[in-house]
Amino acid sequence: MSLDGFSMRRLVIELNKSLSGGRIDKITQPNKQTLTFSVRQPGSNQLLYISIQPQNPILYRLETPLESPAEPPTFCMVLRKQIETGRIAQVRQHGLDRIIALDIDVVGAGGRIVTKTLVCELMGKYSNLILVQDGIITDSLRKVGANSSRVREVLPGEAYEAPPSQDKCDVTIVTPSNVTERLKGLPDMKLAQALSSVCLGFGPVTSKEVAYCAGLSANAQISSLDDADYASIEQAITETVRSLNDPESKACLVRGEKNKLKAMSSYTLHYFPEDELEFFPSVDAMLARATSILGSFVPQDKEPLKKLVHIELTRAENKLVKLHREAEEADNAEDFRIKADNLMTYQYQLKDREDAEITVPDIYSSDGASITISLDQRLTVTENIQAYYHKYNKLKRARSLLSEQIASCEESIKYLGSIEASLEVSSSLAELQDIKSELTAQGYIKAPKKKKPSLQPSKPFLFKAPDGSEILVGKNNYQNDRLTFKTADRDDIWLHTKDIPGSHVILRTEGAKPTEETLLLAADLAAHFSQASGSSNIPVDYTLCRYVKKPSGSKPGFVIFTNQKTLYRTPDEKTLQSILLQEQEK
Repeated sequence: MSLDGFSMRRLVIELNKSLSGGRIDKITQPNKQTLTFSVRQPGSNQLLYISIQPQNPILYRLETPLESPAEPPTFCMVLRKQIETGRIAQVRQHGLDRIIALDIDVVGAGGRIVTKTLVCELMGKYSNLILVQDGIITDSLRKVGANSSRVREVLPGEAYEAPPSQDKCDVTIVTPSNVTERLKGLPDMKLAQALSSVCLGFGPVTSKEVAYCAGLSANAQISSLDDADYASIEQAITETVRSLNDPESKACLVRGEKNKLKAMSSYTLHYFPEDELEFFPSVDAMLARATSILGSFVPQDKEPLKKLVHIELTRAENKLVKLHREAEEADNAEDFRIKADNLMTYQYQLKDREDAEITVPDIYSSDGASITISLDQRLTVTENIQAYYHKYNKLKRARSLLSEQIASCEESIKYLGSIEASLEVSSSLAELQDIKSELTAQGYIKAPKKKKPSLQPSKPFLFKAPDGSEILVGKNNYQNDRLTFKTADRDDIWLHTKDIPGSHVILRTEGAKPTEETLLLAADLAAHFSQASGSSNIPVDYTLCRYVKKPSGSKPGFVIFTNQKTLYRTPDEKTLQSILLQEQEK
């Protein structure tokens, strides 16, 4: 889900008005695919966010800065050297393509003013940021060589070429009749699909809007349209283009079930019911909300940590299956001794390497039953006997060891599950550093050779219940331990999902009995911040903090507790939303 080129026209107008003439004070790179520019204007500071995340490539003005790593990546250093302290001369769009260029004036050699252009190509998985001067590429965030693209290389020192042009109509320039003439040449297409094929910058959202305003179905076949329909389409295109400059037409989002984003636009959409629309005073505000819903901004260390934990969890689960298989074999160890004893008894009747298996009377059977014994024809009979005794002794020794290994492996799986749950709710570098330190201490990550700059300690979520009670929610296992054993009082209430990885939740009581409404809200938060989030009838244990203990030598986040009661909760996401927004508003 991303903004199409047509909607970007209004965004560019807003950005050009607010950023032109501004001085770039600072450039940061919070993660591999995101940059932020601090732009100083007379009487105000603007913060420009640029992202080439494939799921939502975009740029807009941020309200609050993002955390950035202590050591900036190479591309960030190049931009600081090339355009930091420069002034933004213009923000412009390449036609109605999803390409936005920032022309930046900097002082060059001899005091000359030199214009450098940061080209933001916001095209899904092909998105890129390219710094260009005099038509030559200085550097780019993503290097594209001949092995990656036969059409166009993006490498330092090469001439910059815009992505291949599309033979489409720019509806802000051509007349609507030109569009309808082109549509008539696509009789086998559906209307929305044909509009996207003919009109530059039209994505599915804009195409469906034009079809709706024309009073036609987006799935109507072009061959079925008559002259009156084409006249309606021309009128709809005119109205849609006019809406880009209409102050009454507001940017909006459309969300479906489970808060899933269905559409976004810089102008008011009409083909959705009005109660599904969420309006915003500016395109910036709409895009900030869309980014929050999509979760497209991910702190730099989060994805590598998620990948590491997923790999370790898969490895542990596979190991557990293997250990259970070996345990079953160990339970049948006596069968190998019986086969070895029978082979020992009948060995003088057998010839080396002759039979793949033999069937003989079982010396341990009281009723004369036979036993079939497999033989390895690469070995002699004596060597087969030794192999069976060796297998028996090995499995006999393994019985006690396997039970210990299975318990240890199950504990590791439970622990890694809690780390996965912690990563889902962690969003700051300090919180991720806590998790990284924890994994390093447990041996999952190799300890760094040099010490990195220390970060401020991370803080848990803090929510206020309607009656004013505080509810604290841990974001990782270190925070869970600190909350439960250092922050909480003995009479506070501790909550956690039953046998499901999740956050420790502390309901501060100040010695008083909490209301049932507040206790249920705390239980809903415990269910929401767990791996069972989104399920129904989630069991949540709760007890007083005095009954929660930490076994000596146990992993971070692991506790034992008594005197607990269990609530079964199905959190109402809409009801929780007002509580969860408290954290976003800080």
